[in-house]
Formats: sequence, structure tokens, C-alpha cells
Amino acid sequence: MSRGKIAPREPKEPDTKYKSRVVAKFINMVMLGGKKSTARKIVYDMLETIDAEDVKEARRYFEEAIKNVMPEVEVRTRRVGGANYQVPVPVKHDRAETVAMRWILDSAKKQKGAPISISLTSEVKAAYKEEGMAIKKKQETHKMAEANKAFAHFKW
Repeated sequence: MSRGKIAPREPKEPDTKYKSRVVAKFINMVMLGGKKSTARKIVYDMLETIDAEDVKEARRYFEEAIKNVMPEVEVRTRRVGGANYQVPVPVKHDRAETVAMRWILDSAKKQKGAPISISLTSEVKAAYKEEGMAIKKKQETHKMAEANKAFAHFKW
């Protein structure tokens, strides 16, 4: 059964203030219940507290933090002959970016007691310095992939 042609993805619109596709994607990830203006306010507050000097510098800082968290490999479950194996596979750039943003957002949400924009700011700063919970999650993923390297031949 053939699937036919796969439709090409439309390029996402960059956000209005920072002209960045990554910031626009992060705003959509922060958004809850369709409240985009609230999500925009949270992300813009976070970016303003990161680096109040220059708009482009804050965007570059945020994108570098995302790049530091992006995983190179992850494990996927493969069922071979009745057994399940954790097979390490390389991660495509779009997925790695999405996973990195998810890890940063999750680790910021786990910090209780502070507003989300402040906890996001601290988590992004930690990711920029290559420390924090999101970086720890990346290292755990890489360790798991390294431990299961013996099953890489099941990748097909």
C-alpha cells in the first residue's frame, strides 16, 4: 500500500518582536488553553530579564541555550523477535530543538514558588552555562544511548 507524496512543511512565521522562529515556537509551547498573549508576555518577560541591553543579544543568548540542550542521540524502542530493545538513533534538528525546548519548559515548571517567567529565566541561564536540570536530562539521554550502543544494528 503506497502512501503517495508527503506534503512539504510550511515555514513557520517568526515572532513580531525578536524576528525569530525559535522564539515563536517557544511561545507556542508555553501557551496553555489558547492564551497566546499570556504566553507571549511570559516569554518576552523572560527574554527581557535575560539581557536588557540589546534585543538581538537576548535572542542570541536564548538560541544558544536551546542549542546547548539539544540532544544528538536518543533511544527508541524496537521490538525484535519478541524482545524490546532500546536502540540509539541520531536526532534530526527539528526534533532536537523541540525536545530541548520541552526539557527547559518542564524543568522550569518543576521549580515551585516563583512565577514561570522567572523560573524560565533561571533555567535558560543555567542551560546557557551548560548546567541545570535540562542539561542533566540531555546527559542522561546520551548515557542511555551510549549504554545501548550494542543494539545499534537494530536501527533499520
